[in-house]
Amino acid sequence: MSRALDAIGGEDGLRRLINRFYDRMETDEEAFPLHRLHFRGHGLGHIRQAQFEFMSGFLGGRAYYRERFGHMNLRELHEHIPVRVEDANLWLKTFDAALDDCGMTGEAVDRFRATLRRAAHMLVNDVPDWRLESDETARINRGID
Repeated sequence: MSRALDAIGGEDGLRRLINRFYDRMETDEEAFPLHRLHFRGHGLGHIRQAQFEFMSGFLGGRAYYRERFGHMNLRELHEHIPVRVEDANLWLKTFDAALDDCGMTGEAVDRFRATLRRAAHMLVNDVPDWRLESDETARINRGID
């Protein structure tokens, strides 16, 4: 039985996909809310490599992330991040676009998309959203009501 990782071109295909996803996140104005979520915590410096390592194991390849950090608990990894339904949907839309940009299609990719949808919506939470406070502070500082 082939791994889902093989269906997207192995590690090379995965790295291309992850880079395209983060290129979109960093340059597409519509994806700015996703980019902004990385402004706190660990930042963006490590994220491409960490996402590659996580997705490799997630897709049945080498579990680099687990080897480095001891687990791959998605909820635990995101427990400090405010994730709303809109964030999950935007993440999925941006990732879908990256898959399309990379020409990744087929039954295995469709299953991957479905699994990502379940995972993304599982992360929706009620962690206080620092973005709202930050937006309000910015409005006050600029004298906007």
